[in-house]
Amino acid sequence: MPIFSGFKSTFLLLFILFSACAQKQGKKMNESSLSSNTIEKEIIVAANRTEAYIPLLKNKRVAIVANQTSVIFNADGHTHLVDSLLAMNIELKKVFAPEHGFRGKADAGEKVKDGFDKKTGLKILSLHGKNRKPSKEQLEDVELVLFDIQDVGVRFYTYIATLQLVMEACAESGIPIIVLDRPNPNAHYIDGPTMETEHTGFLGMQTIPLVYGMTIGEYATMINEEGWLAEGLKADLKIIRLENWTHDRSYSLPIRPSPNLPNDISINLYPSLGLFEGTNINAGRGTEFQFQRYGASFLDSTELDFSYTPKPNFGSKHPKEEGKICYGENLSKTARMDQVSLKWLIDAYQNSTDKSKFFITSGFTKHAGTEKLQQQIEAELSEKEIKATWQKDIETFKEIRTKYLLYD
Repeated sequence: MPIFSGFKSTFLLLFILFSACAQKQGKKMNESSLSSNTIEKEIIVAANRTEAYIPLLKNKRVAIVANQTSVIFNADGHTHLVDSLLAMNIELKKVFAPEHGFRGKADAGEKVKDGFDKKTGLKILSLHGKNRKPSKEQLEDVELVLFDIQDVGVRFYTYIATLQLVMEACAESGIPIIVLDRPNPNAHYIDGPTMETEHTGFLGMQTIPLVYGMTIGEYATMINEEGWLAEGLKADLKIIRLENWTHDRSYSLPIRPSPNLPNDISINLYPSLGLFEGTNINAGRGTEFQFQRYGASFLDSTELDFSYTPKPNFGSKHPKEEGKICYGENLSKTARMDQVSLKWLIDAYQNSTDKSKFFITSGFTKHAGTEKLQQQIEAELSEKEIKATWQKDIETFKEIRTKYLLYD
């Protein structure tokens, strides 16, 4: 009995010592593991930094340029910035709505009418209807304009054109403008043809590359400092910055920025597949894979065996090739890209059974920013040869861009 008792005591002591050593070693391994892995801090969008801009809005008559992406994130998901500002007793006079409308439900290019927001009763003034720039009359009862829209960093995506026109209207009326910055999901590269002056318009108001690698706040600063506003005007501009974001850091948009950009893949492919908007090729509109596939009834089905049939749906009431079997490619598994690809555009053109139907010349020039790209594709230049003609303009832009970067 005493022998057994002694053995039991010795065993218990050894077990305690072994457990303590293992625990200590485990703690060291855990500490080592934590120190070797950098934990990225959460990205904080400017809208969430209320302490930086709410004091500037107090006792002011405010107009806001906003859509469905203008939100403050919280534990329950998000609340719309308009609702939050009203709850904080900010005097909101009206909302200016860009393409796709305040709630983001209108088709691409669809005219958006003025109206009232059912939830708040606020007046909604469209900047994609009879006018694209706030009039002096619309700004008469306003002391400050707040701009908060999620962009995707592609020149022909019209939110940056709206930004410039709003800044111009504010400068003309002597009204300050505050831009709440948000990450650009395509900020990790610069590529594509540069807009030529003679083709500037709402799909590209300045001579910048197709993908320009700047947040909307950085770009607003460039507009102001480069003298791009009418008659050399300068806006009284303030940027509320992001926190914990860099140009190389990926960012997954929690809310689709427009009806036909439903996910990260579509947003990443948009600079490349968006060029199909100036052709008769369907780029996935009328399906649940917008900007993740392309096709047309007049592409060679023996070369392109993927097929689908576009039908009216959310964001596309009348898609190209509606009700027709389209032959093309499924790109929904494409890895994250860091350049504009011309491969799919060139392949589609080369596999077209009727090349006279391929380009909508005026539309393609507006999207590409130049007549040269269509001519180069028709002349059967390779992607490498075409891209070589972009480089000088891209390098020139990069030098200018450096002056206005707010983030690494």
